[in-house]
Amino acid sequence: MSGILVIARNTFRENIRDKVLYNLILFALIMILSSLVVGQLSLGNEVKIILDFGLASISIFGMLIAVFLGVGLVYKELDKRTIYALLAKPVHRYEFILGKYLGLLYTLFVNIAIMTAGLELALIYHGETGWGGFLRLLPAVFLIFLSLALITALALMFSTFSSPALSALFTFFIWMAGHFGVDLLQFGEASKSVLYKWLCSVLYYIIPNLSVFKIMDSRHIIRSAAYYQPMDPSILGNAFLYCVLYCAVIVSIAILIFLRRDFK
Repeated sequence: MSGILVIARNTFRENIRDKVLYNLILFALIMILSSLVVGQLSLGNEVKIILDFGLASISIFGMLIAVFLGVGLVYKELDKRTIYALLAKPVHRYEFILGKYLGLLYTLFVNIAIMTAGLELALIYHGETGWGGFLRLLPAVFLIFLSLALITALALMFSTFSSPALSALFTFFIWMAGHFGVDLLQFGEASKSVLYKWLCSVLYYIIPNLSVFKIMDSRHIIRSAAYYQPMDPSILGNAFLYCVLYCAVIVSIAILIFLRRDFK
């Protein structure tokens, strides 16, 4: 366990020194603050516009951070040949993968916290003060973090056997397909071909169903935050359980692939 934590801490330190990370965070904060200008153009829906724009910025730029950092987690160690010195120490390969994953999750957590603080400042500037305004953001931010944890696991898995460019391409493709999983299943059910219906069903269960997190294809969470509507706790519970199970499977596959790699 200590080896995993050491690798996670070193991964976090490496990530925060990455210039791309700061550029993405800065751009995300600019997008969030620009929502103030967009909100002024609306008629009585300023808070909803700011939340809509801000949460979408956190989700999209968080995804970019997860992909661009995740696809290089293993490749950089191989390219710099530091993997040989690391594995020569009493560190198991599964500890290396788990440490890298936890380190990137912590990096994402810090970045999302910074972007959420920027969104909260935008709301305070608009007159939304008090802990109530901050606490109603947490469910939406929590779901965003869960979706990014899943994307991070996919990026890490691809990085164990592919180049950063291909890993990023694969991850982006699955991220896009994950938002249309329900449509894919319905399209297969409407097809007259049994083979095509079976293929769509298989892809539906293999590709992550990102609609579970209600981020890009639904405004349920945003409406709850903007209008102080009560939220069903089962949404958070189901999303958390789905994320944990899916990430456990993907990270396990990444470990198996990494265990079989020959570094000679």
